[in-house]
Amino acid sequence: MYSVVMVDITYHVNEEDNPHTYIGDIAIDSNLTTHPLTHQQHILITFTQLQRSVASGTNLFNITNLGKLYTTQTLDAESLCTYKKECFKVVKVAVRKAETFIKILKIKIIIEDINDHQPEFPTNQLKVKFYETEGKGSTKSIPNAVDKDIGLLNSNITYKLIDKSNKFSLLMFKGFDEVTLLEITLGEKLDREFKNIYTLQLVAKDGGSPPKEGILNIEIHVIDVNDNQPLFKQKSYNTTISDTHHISSPVFHISATDLDSGQNGHITYYLHRNTNKHTKNKFKLNSKSGEIYINDNFFRNKESKYQLYIEARDGGNPSLSSMTMLIINVISNQNNAPAINIDFVIPLTESSTAVSEASKIGSFIAYVMVTDTDSGPNGQIKCNIHHKMFQLSNMGSKEYKILVKQPLDRETIDHYVVSIVCHDMGSPPLKTKKQFSVKVTDVNDVEPHFTKETFQFLTYENQKVDFPIGFINATDPDLGDGGQLTYSIINDNNNDNIPFQLTKYGFISTSQPIDREVKDIYNLQVLVKDNGTPSLNNTANILIEILDKNDNAPYFTFPNNDPYNLDVHYHPHSKKDITILKASDKDTGNNAFLTYGILRSNDKNLFTVNSHTGVLSFSRTVYQNDAGTYELQFIVKDGGTSVQSATTAIILTLFVSNDTSPMLTAIHSQSDNNLNMTWIIIIVAAAVILSVAVVVSITLCVFKCINHFNNSSGEKNNPKFLSQTEMRQILYQTNNPVAITRNAEDIFSRNLQSINPKSSYYPEMEQLANEWKFSTTPRRLPPVPQIYNKQVLDVSCEQSDSSNIVTSNNLSDTLPSQKDHNRGWSEGDITYQTSEYSNYKPNIPPTAKSDHEQDTYLAPV
Repeated sequence: MYSVVMVDITYHVNEEDNPHTYIGDIAIDSNLTTHPLTHQQHILITFTQLQRSVASGTNLFNITNLGKLYTTQTLDAESLCTYKKECFKVVKVAVRKAETFIKILKIKIIIEDINDHQPEFPTNQLKVKFYETEGKGSTKSIPNAVDKDIGLLNSNITYKLIDKSNKFSLLMFKGFDEVTLLEITLGEKLDREFKNIYTLQLVAKDGGSPPKEGILNIEIHVIDVNDNQPLFKQKSYNTTISDTHHISSPVFHISATDLDSGQNGHITYYLHRNTNKHTKNKFKLNSKSGEIYINDNFFRNKESKYQLYIEARDGGNPSLSSMTMLIINVISNQNNAPAINIDFVIPLTESSTAVSEASKIGSFIAYVMVTDTDSGPNGQIKCNIHHKMFQLSNMGSKEYKILVKQPLDRETIDHYVVSIVCHDMGSPPLKTKKQFSVKVTDVNDVEPHFTKETFQFLTYENQKVDFPIGFINATDPDLGDGGQLTYSIINDNNNDNIPFQLTKYGFISTSQPIDREVKDIYNLQVLVKDNGTPSLNNTANILIEILDKNDNAPYFTFPNNDPYNLDVHYHPHSKKDITILKASDKDTGNNAFLTYGILRSNDKNLFTVNSHTGVLSFSRTVYQNDAGTYELQFIVKDGGTSVQSATTAIILTLFVSNDTSPMLTAIHSQSDNNLNMTWIIIIVAAAVILSVAVVVSITLCVFKCINHFNNSSGEKNNPKFLSQTEMRQILYQTNNPVAITRNAEDIFSRNLQSINPKSSYYPEMEQLANEWKFSTTPRRLPPVPQIYNKQVLDVSCEQSDSSNIVTSNNLSDTLPSQKDHNRGWSEGDITYQTSEYSNYKPNIPPTAKSDHEQDTYLAPV
């Protein structure tokens, strides 16, 4: 932190002004006097400069006793002040009146900088080196310019790089000391062989007015690296010499060029190691000039052709090289057959080559050189190739090239045998035939094809992850990677979450459990692509249908509350149907085939439900005393395996019209409306009287039997049992089953349970139980409501309608039809089929109430 100097007066003065330049009048500017001092006032008020030390710089200014301020010398802001800071000096002045001290004034004198310096570089000329191997973005540091001015604008330097080649740019950034650092940045890789020197100008301009600038001339030298190898003009050379060739005359002069400079471009020639040892002994090579000569032993054999592999190597570090082939044909005076030599572009063996099926018509596949050392017509050659797929083109000098004549298709023919026939023009002509084979190599030119446009699969829902679905397959006649196929699912039109996975080999399996109720059909698109370059692909469709499993329980849609309160108002003309139970199941097929039933009804068996339609209706005629509240429980089941179900309850409140019959009527037919009310009353009264009489008789008979049994039982462990006839008289009194009181049940059970199985009584009692299918725990009907306290007998009759009950002419009351499939009861009145007991008539005791409702027992049909 810099301390702030509190000053009384501030003055400005320009640097470079002449010495003794007037700055200001302190006496007036300090308000000590409003006008120039007179001689008398001068005596009274005087000004004295304090701290005249050189270190403080106060010797730069002079203050008279009257308070006038002058410079003492020419001021230089650059030497007096800090770079890029406000340049000022503070002078302290003591003010006195006569001999009395008044105050000290602090005078701030700001020295204004002027733009008297231009930006200067350390040197006017700079050489920068870039290697031609340096890539884009490479940088070289260059010095920045310095402006001795201290003013912010006068010392503020901007730079501009002038580059006509547009290959370089200027990078500027601030150093840690806020000094601008400069770098030359390479915009693209340089090539010395193209241009080796670039001239740039860096202009530095300050912000003064007018501005001043300095210029730095930059020369960029591209330093050579060994990035060019020696090159021959041809990949192969062919020359012919006679068998009389002189040893001092060069056979051939080989030459290569190198674009590099210095040692990087200095070339030396060598016989490459590919040249066989026998040929090397026949020739010698001048490593500097590239001239080839024959050795003394050249003519010791009669070979007519030599192959020399010549390497050109530069002097770089590391050195680069290239190679060419020189074929030397030796002409002989003898009459020899032409020799055919074939150099394949892609050789497989000495007599076979490989050609891509993608080769265009006219593609070069082999070079043919024919040699015949004979002279005259004996050495003149003519060659032919007879093939529909390939042709021979004459290059001159007994050289030919073999070209592709027709498009090749490996999938059709993958191998050809080709013959070249050459003959000379001698008499007789000598002929040579050379045969070679062409193998057509594969390219990925056939896209894969699916065996089907759409693959259809079936699978069940809820399968585990990785459950197999099936395979898809495609064919591709290409070889290698071009015939290697990979499968993948590319989309699903309706759902991004695909619950299937497809291996690259075409195996489809589940990737997560499938819920058919969410989606039952998946239409997928599958992609097959080969691994060739470029890769070819094709698409097909996958249709996966999800089969249903019984994984959803049915549910009631009506009633929609459990329990559901339902009020029903009944009058004589009401329909039997009350309401319709409705349920639904998310499954399909048999799994969603619903059946309805009643789990819990009432003792009156007043209601029934259609198992298929769910229609809840009255199972019989409704009477006034049927009014009340009923708690009904229903069940709905599906048809799946295993069966699933749901239950619901209805609290049904039945309101019965006063016009409804107060009791159960014996006959309900279509002619009821025509009966005379008087006759109805007489018939009902007679039926009631007869029923009372019958009930009393049966009750007396049962009590009599019970008393007889109790009186006859003497010993504790050997009670006296009723005979079979006595039991039958108690149990069966008509040809129909009747209600048996709890006392009668106790008698039968006690007799059967207390008999020793080895006694003579047991078979008789067991036979009685078997005849009527009784057990020691007979099945029970629901408790009989109060209206049925008068038990009646039903003479063999059939129920043709659930609302109409047919009874005998002797009875006025009857039991309603019983229907409960869950308990094994049959529907309608139950008729005995055994004629043996058709004459029995029951002695029905009066209805008696105990701690529980009176139970009624029926023998099953």
